[in-house]
Amino acid sequence: MKKTCIILIISFISSVSLAQTTWVIDPTHSSVQFDVSHLAVSSVTGFFTSYAGTLTAKKSGFEDAKINATIEVASITTHNMERDKHLKEDDFFNAEKYPEIKFESTSFKKVSDNNFLIEGNLTIRDVTKPVTLEAEFGGIVSINNKKKAGFTATGTIDRFEYGLKWDDVLDNGGLIVGEKVDIILKMELVKQ
Repeated sequence: MKKTCIILIISFISSVSLAQTTWVIDPTHSSVQFDVSHLAVSSVTGFFTSYAGTLTAKKSGFEDAKINATIEVASITTHNMERDKHLKEDDFFNAEKYPEIKFESTSFKKVSDNNFLIEGNLTIRDVTKPVTLEAEFGGIVSINNKKKAGFTATGTIDRFEYGLKWDDVLDNGGLIVGEKVDIILKMELVKQ
């Protein structure tokens, strides 16, 4: 009897410690945005409108969270049809051959009360490189019997490292489209 009770207690503790919470991105209240310099004097902002992702965590404070997300390349928009068409071609993303951008986190660390450092692997055009995102946690609320959490994450990548190769040059030697791309993610997550 004693042995059975001990096994049950150990089994219960193990199941509690292994329980994880899953959060799903709510695309109607989120955005995937990027900014890139144009003519070295201003910038162009673009968005991806179709994406999905999950965040799973065993701890309530998200310190050990794991993120998996995909973005549909064909959903890119800069609110200019000609430019969007060019971005989907081989000079940039080649949406036909490489239809998805993928992100998988490798580390999710709390650095202060509401700030996290997220490290992971970003795949564009089948090229995978490590990236670091700085994230600010907006909090958790309950609405309509659902829990929602919010994060804003930012980071910068070099587009040439991912094969986005178009590089026309200005008379002064600067690039028409900059090599550095700022990423801005505004995520609202729904607890499952």
